[in-house]
Amino acid sequence: MKSTTEAKFNKLKEDLSSGKSLAIAYSGGVDSSLLSAVAVEILGENVLGIFLNSPLIPNREYNNAVETAAEIGLRLKVIDFDPFLVEGLSSNPKNRCYICKSHIAGKIKEFLKDYDITEIADGQNVSDLGEYRPGIKASDEAGILHPFIKAGINKDEIREIARELGHSFADKPSSACLASRIPYGDGINPKKLGMVERAEDILFSLGFNNFRVRLHGDIARIEVLPSDFLALLQNKDLIMKELKNTGFKYICLDMGGYRSGSMDEI
Repeated sequence: MKSTTEAKFNKLKEDLSSGKSLAIAYSGGVDSSLLSAVAVEILGENVLGIFLNSPLIPNREYNNAVETAAEIGLRLKVIDFDPFLVEGLSSNPKNRCYICKSHIAGKIKEFLKDYDITEIADGQNVSDLGEYRPGIKASDEAGILHPFIKAGINKDEIREIARELGHSFADKPSSACLASRIPYGDGINPKKLGMVERAEDILFSLGFNNFRVRLHGDIARIEVLPSDFLALLQNKDLIMKELKNTGFKYICLDMGGYRSGSMDEI
């Protein structure tokens, strides 16, 4: 581990040691998984991971989150919520993440009334500050802590620390809710989310890891790493057949390749 990363990691551990208990908004991604793992090492059973499960979350991500929680010894509580009951969310406005994160924070706080836990933290890190992340504003307003940001730790350093500690999730690709595959202003409904999830499950089953299937009406815009273009084209007949079976009429490859948050470009 680099000396600069180690210094930040020590700061993180020092900060976590100052508390007696902690609830973590846990998604199973590398950020919240590492935060949970470190917190468990320090605070033990006084750490509670809370996973918000909904149609916005791919089922394989939920299963992975449960497995990772067991791997790191995290006490995990799953809260189900229906995003279509959240006012203003299904219309998919530009501030969709703000609306959703505000609702999630409220759900977590309500849930914690039965627990002797007053502090809530998430896996937001320094790298998130340079991107369009309205959800951070919602978390700040709710008083949710960002231990990685406080310690000055970015995404690459999170992966570096996770690898150093030998965690299986160290190189897990970044994920995002299924609503991020749909253009702002294009309403979200179970059918669209299901189409995207099934389409991405197909690509995942073929060995692709860093990718997105973006929905534009009846068009599937596939983003994969440029290094995966050839593999995608070699499987084009199968991919076209399977994605059409999910409800898409046209399937295209985005020549710009995979990039996180590409819907913000539109």
